[in-house]
Amino acid sequence: MRSIHDWLNEYGESHQNPINKMIHWICVPLIMLSLMGLLWTIPTPLNLTLISGVPLNWTFLFIVFCIIFYSRLSIKITLGMVCIGILLVLGVLWLDTFKMALWKISALIFFPAWLGQFIGHVIEGKRPSFSKDIQFLLIGPAWLMSFIFSKLKVKL
Repeated sequence: MRSIHDWLNEYGESHQNPINKMIHWICVPLIMLSLMGLLWTIPTPLNLTLISGVPLNWTFLFIVFCIIFYSRLSIKITLGMVCIGILLVLGVLWLDTFKMALWKISALIFFPAWLGQFIGHVIEGKRPSFSKDIQFLLIGPAWLMSFIFSKLKVKL
């Protein structure tokens, strides 16, 4: 099994250009937020609620999947991503207060953010890492988290 450092280094190989990096700092969080918003709107077979009447939905199941994935690689990354997940859920709840349907808002964020990602890779001159291994879709957010940890002097 690859270590978190192996994953981050391999991901970093196709993210060297400063413009591509900047685009990723904008687009990866927007993709995460919009994906969670889209998952939030998919009906679930059970009508269960969590704290304060927040429904148990596909977003939370996705978060559990991500926690399992990250926990195999790094407890510190996992804890960081749990914090990000909480912030993103709060973001989804905020987006859900708008008059436009949450799925529409999420789609309006999701597609341009992905377009930005692809533009970044055209600028980079390298294919996105996930074209080689779909697991890199979850490594992208961890890669950004690793920079935050580096600035905070937290070793992985």
